[in-house]
Formats: sequence, structure tokens, C-alpha cells
Amino acid sequence: MSESDKLEWLPTSVKEMRALGWDHVDVVLFSGDAYVDHPSFAAAVIGRSLQAAGYKVAIVPQPNWRDDLRDFKKFGAPRLFFGVSAGAMDSMVNHYTANRRRRSDDAYTPDGRHGMRPDYPTIEYTKILRSLYPDVPIVAGGIEASLRRFSHYDYWQDRLRPSIILDAPADMLLYGMGERTVVELADRLAAGEKISEIRDLRQSVIMLPASEMPEREEQPNPLTAADIVLNSWDDCRRDKRLQSSNFKHIEQQSNRMDGGACLWQRYGDRVVKANPMRPAMTQGEIDCAFDLPYTRLPHPRYKGKRIPAYEMIRHSVNLHRGCFGGCAFCTISAHQGKFIASRSKTSIMKEVEQVTRMPDFKGYISDLGGPSANMYAMGGRDKSLCAKCLRPSCLHPSPCRNLNTDHGPLLDIYHAVDACQAVKKSFIGSGVRYDLSMHPTGDKAVDKTNRRYNEELIRDHVSGRLKVAPEHTADPVLQVMRKPSFALFHDFKDIFDAVNRKYDLRQQLIPYFISSHPGCREVDMAELACQTKDLNFHLEQVQDFTPTPMTVATEIYYSGYHPYTGEKIFTAVRPEEKLAQRKYFFWYDRAYRQDITRSLTRLHRPDLIKRLFGPTRTGSPRK
Repeated sequence: MSESDKLEWLPTSVKEMRALGWDHVDVVLFSGDAYVDHPSFAAAVIGRSLQAAGYKVAIVPQPNWRDDLRDFKKFGAPRLFFGVSAGAMDSMVNHYTANRRRRSDDAYTPDGRHGMRPDYPTIEYTKILRSLYPDVPIVAGGIEASLRRFSHYDYWQDRLRPSIILDAPADMLLYGMGERTVVELADRLAAGEKISEIRDLRQSVIMLPASEMPEREEQPNPLTAADIVLNSWDDCRRDKRLQSSNFKHIEQQSNRMDGGACLWQRYGDRVVKANPMRPAMTQGEIDCAFDLPYTRLPHPRYKGKRIPAYEMIRHSVNLHRGCFGGCAFCTISAHQGKFIASRSKTSIMKEVEQVTRMPDFKGYISDLGGPSANMYAMGGRDKSLCAKCLRPSCLHPSPCRNLNTDHGPLLDIYHAVDACQAVKKSFIGSGVRYDLSMHPTGDKAVDKTNRRYNEELIRDHVSGRLKVAPEHTADPVLQVMRKPSFALFHDFKDIFDAVNRKYDLRQQLIPYFISSHPGCREVDMAELACQTKDLNFHLEQVQDFTPTPMTVATEIYYSGYHPYTGEKIFTAVRPEEKLAQRKYFFWYDRAYRQDITRSLTRLHRPDLIKRLFGPTRTGSPRK
């Protein structure tokens, strides 16, 4: 690495630090991911945000936790604190399949090499740092810490675990998107406050003596309560339904427009306190986060090695944060919130220009997207109604009447990007919510714009295959999932096919489906197989439901009860039950035919046997 290169990166070694003229650092960030200096990688975002606030920041990517711990010692004690993150994914999702089998690769590691981080890096890294530097503040953050901030079911260990802050000896946990929180924390520590004295920081989780916990209300008002005391760790271990009922409060408070209650959970003689969520970033704030001086490249230390997660997004541009879909199996709103923070057109176009200047850019933007591709610049028309809203989804059971679903601002971004001389074509790789773009608003102008969005999306922004996520075909299962009726997929497919005929295109519609989701029985999967056969699909984008911390579906999977209704819901939990559902995805494979026939005979559904294995429609199947 040349001397000029070193000045462009946050230092990862003492040599790089000294090249910057520093003799110390204020903050050292430990990450389970490789260091990619890009706004899609959290360590870079947090590091650059602190740097912009005037702090000296170093990054230790994927430290070796099995040797003499030199990676943990090389920078010594920082002036302010150590930051610890498992990386962009929960480590157990990163390491294991839905069948709890070890994965052979890691997308966030050079050359996809596995084994470069431990299970639960948040815990492992924090324990090492605490043993080496007992008096230095340690702050945990990132997805793994954020979604494990209260007692949670761990699918890979098949047990209820306590808040991760009990296992990881950190002084504080920061949850959600962390730029504003981490800078405020650094400012307060730099001003002389001790970390033990900082008890009111938004989006922080701390541990206190149980004597400081407020009195518990049996039925607190979630809109007006200053404090909500959850069922204790001991009670949750004793009764799974109490763990389930906790989740309703956690989800509601995570999705408040501004603030909300402090949440408390007791663990013996200690209590975990989570301060309220921050409001979504303003446009100016999110622009600042994306406009920081990222190189948009992996650190030169990797010497050209391929980092798969970076390869996927290197020519993409993220337009917004947050998601108001509220899908039962998704963690986005628990981490980013349901209110959308959208970048300005100026900020987006600035990044597009950066992408077009990359040496390997061939004229194609791989994705103009976000957590959901088509929620840019959307939100409630009357914000006073949003401030009083506790709905976890603005789209389920039907789109909120207060929701502005105008796709006009998003089309304006598409048109501006496509007008760039260096851009041949821009694609939409993120998931599209067709229930949002197809929703009849009653406003003729908006409905016309949204119809135009669907047509332009299909005509101009599909790289041969458009991926959408109906997730299932059975309405009772879709209700638990918080997804729209499959009838809407039929309507969208009609639009997709019509646009392809109109413009003489040969594109494919690729639906995603999930098996073994709470509420799904084997016969529902058989019906799914029949319906997708009738549509001439041979499915390839499929997955078995994997419980991950802090989702409605996971709480149902663990407890058997819905957190909002208390209703008992069937869930396939045993491996043989899950395999019995998954096989229907592959009804067309002769290796599964005999087993499926036996199963449907057992279920007394000869009609489904006839539908699956009777005469096949003419024409080639869709993949």
C-alpha cells in the first residue's frame, strides 16, 4: 500500500495509524466482517461517522481470537472506548443453514473463506477485551447485539437465551442504526462523563441493579407509558407464553415514530434497561451518512481477494432505510424501524456518479434499492396519526389509508439515473412490494403513476428475471406472515406478462416461497405445489423457515402462541415435519414423487395427487 493510499482508509494497523501522524486512537472498532469502506458495511459507516465528528478511529477486521490475541492488543487502550460488532449478519445465520449444518463459506470474508470469526463474536470479542482491558469502556452494537437485546430464542442452541449483554461483558449495547447514537456517546465520554453515568442515551441498552427498576403495570398503555416492565427472565423460562407476550411491547416500541417507553427486563438481582428508539433520520442526516468520504472499496490489505458480499453491491446504490412492511419473519423494522428515511436526489446522484467512475464499471447499475425496493419517499400523510400508531405493518392486513404510496419520486430517481451518459441501464435487485405499487389509492393521478411504475419497472429495470416474494399461496399462512393474498400475485403476474408481450420481452418472474413457517401445515405446502404447477413454475428461490431473534414468527415457533392474540398456532418444529413440507417445492423431481404420493394418501387428498401428477400443461416450465 502506498503512503497516499494509507491516508484514504481508517487504519487497520499501527503502521497505518502512524502514517496518519497519530500516536493514539480514540475508538477501536472490532468487526466480524472484512473491512470494506462502503456505506453498506457497518464498520465503515460507524468509523467514518466518528471520523467526521473529529475522532481518531481504527478498525480491527476479523481479529484472530485463537492465537496470542495480538490483534486485540495492537492499538492498546483507546482514549474513549472499544466498539464490538459481529458484522452485518447474526453470526449464527452466517454460519449455519436452516438444518443447523455448518456453511462452507462466508460472504463477508476474503475469498468467502469460512472460519474467520467465532460463533457469537459479540460475546467472544467482548470477553477477550474485558480480560485484557478491565477498565476501558466496551460498547457492543450491530445486528447480532441489536436483535438479542432482550431474552430471545436461539434456534441453533434450541433454547431461550438472556439478553446478550449478560453474556457479553460490555458496558453498553447500542441497538438499531448507530451513527447518531455512537457519535453522541463519544461526545459525552469526551466531555468527561463516565460510561456508567450515561443512562438516558437513546437506542442504548444498559444493565442496572434490579432495585432501580420501576413498579410494573400489568397492562401499561403502550402509547403513554414512560416505562414498560417486561416479563422477567425467570418467568419467561417458566412459561413460554410470557416470552411471547413480551415481544408485542418490544415490536411496538421499536416501531414508534419518535421515542416511546423505556423497556425493562429483570434477571435476578439485575435489570436490563433499553432506552427508546430514535426517530428516523431526516433527509439531511441520512445524506450526511452516505456522503462521507468512503473509498467504496475493500481495504488494500486484502490484495485483490474477492469479498462476495461486496461483489454483490459494488455497483448498487441504496436509496433509503426502514421498512413498513412488517413481515412476520423479517428483522428489518426491529433494527431500522418502520419509518422511511430517504436520501435526497442530489446525494443519490452523487453516489451514482462515483459508481460510474469505478474502473470496472461497464455501464450497469446493479440495484437502485433499499430494504424494500419501492418505499422511497413514502410515509404517512398526516404525521400526527403516525405518532399515535402502533401497527407493526403499514401494509397488513391492508394498506393504511394514511399511507402515501405515490411512486412518482422513485420514478424521478430512475429517470435521472438512466439519463446519466455513463449509465446504459439500471436494475432493481432489491425486493419489490407489488402490493404497494398495485394498491388502489382512490387518487387517479397517484394510481396512474403507480401503474406507470409497474410498467417501467418491468420494461426497463429487469435484468432478465424479476424476483418477488409472495412467500406462500395459502391465505391463512399469509395472514400469519403478514403478507397479502396470493390472488394479488396472480394479478401482478398478469401485468408482468402483459408488459412482456407489449414490448416483446422474454423475461422471467421468479417468486420466493417459504416452507415450515408458523401456521403452515403439510397440506398447505401440497396446495402451494399445485398452485405453482398450475402457473407453470418449477421453483428455485425457496427456503425453509429459519427462526432468528426478534421476529413475530420466531416467537410463535418457540412458544406456540401468537404474541398479539395469544392464539395457539401450529408450527412444524421437528426435522421430519420440516422435511415433509420442504419436499413439495420439488414435486417435479421424480425422486420425490413416491414420497409425496404416500404423504397425500395419508392426508386423504387424492385430489392433490391427481393435480400434481396428472396431465401437465403444455409449454416449458418457468424456473
